[in-house]
Amino acid sequence: MMSLSALGRDLHSGQRSLNVIGLRKIFLGAAISVMLIAGLATAILGINPGIEFRGGSEFTVSNVSSTEQQPAYDALKSAGVEQGVRVSTVGTSAVRVQTQQLGDSDTYRVNEALAKAYGVSEADVTSTFIGPAWGSGVTQKALMSLGIFLLFVSLLMTIYFRNWRMAAAALFALMHDMFVLAGFFALTQIEVSPATVIGFLTILAYSLYDTVVVFDKVRELTKGYTAQYRFSFGELVNLAVNQTFVRSINTSVVALLPVTSILVIGTWLLGAGTLLDIALALFVGMIAGAFSSLFIAPPTLTWLHDRAKRGAEHNAAVQARRALQAEGSTEDKEHVATAAAVRVAPMQSGEHKGQKAQPRRKPRSKR
Repeated sequence: MMSLSALGRDLHSGQRSLNVIGLRKIFLGAAISVMLIAGLATAILGINPGIEFRGGSEFTVSNVSSTEQQPAYDALKSAGVEQGVRVSTVGTSAVRVQTQQLGDSDTYRVNEALAKAYGVSEADVTSTFIGPAWGSGVTQKALMSLGIFLLFVSLLMTIYFRNWRMAAAALFALMHDMFVLAGFFALTQIEVSPATVIGFLTILAYSLYDTVVVFDKVRELTKGYTAQYRFSFGELVNLAVNQTFVRSINTSVVALLPVTSILVIGTWLLGAGTLLDIALALFVGMIAGAFSSLFIAPPTLTWLHDRAKRGAEHNAAVQARRALQAEGSTEDKEHVATAAAVRVAPMQSGEHKGQKAQPRRKPRSKR
């Protein structure tokens, strides 16, 4: 079985090739379909905002012998509070209860009912209140942060690559990640907290970094590509994707390992708390970001390039040259048959070319 390092070496040299650009219609069609489904799910089901966004009252019952949630629902029902109730476990000895906005008298009754239901003193039941104005402010700041992030990303990508098509392709990949993450939280109805927003912005930066690495290789291989007619722009982009494929996979796996650990710890040991909020956003976003950097951003860049006059003319010139060579000698036909497999990587160090390739010394003249 081929090792990952051997696969990466073959992909880098062109001995093996993943036809990502050749299948760009499939990848872009799948991306657009996923974005439409995620958008519909978000519009129909909506996002489940946490108490920090919607406002309300929160109670924490500590030092409980059992973290079952049903006693909390029964206690709130006996206190006359049944709407907007959400109960979750915090760690191994605490229960968190969230309700709609309650007055002082209702808060006191809920405190007393929860203490009685779990067999703890009223001092072990703490309550906090979050007003709607504060939640609205958090929502506005989160949306403002997202807008500023996308604006600066657009400017940075355009200035860094000096190519607006690369910036547009990177932004489309980011939009895909945003839709996937929003659709995931809409379908699962998991609460979105400020920690989730932090994870969301972190994922966008992570995905952008991965895309920049791929596009750096694209810029390196396509520099001055119009001076040659052996390979098209899309074939060179495909080689760039292959040369960065294993690196992107390794980076994603290494990043997912601690996130998975946090996700497991947050779910099974600490309960549905802040760790679970941010870990889920990171876990789903990293997978979506790794996919979009390899299979969405490069095909989008190639599609934009091929629609331009310069790109279309160069592609036509490459195809015309290959057609002429196909009608020529056997050597030319073999060249055309292998032209799609772009092999531009240098020879491996230490490789022997054979005796015929060694320099020959001129014989010394005999006196």
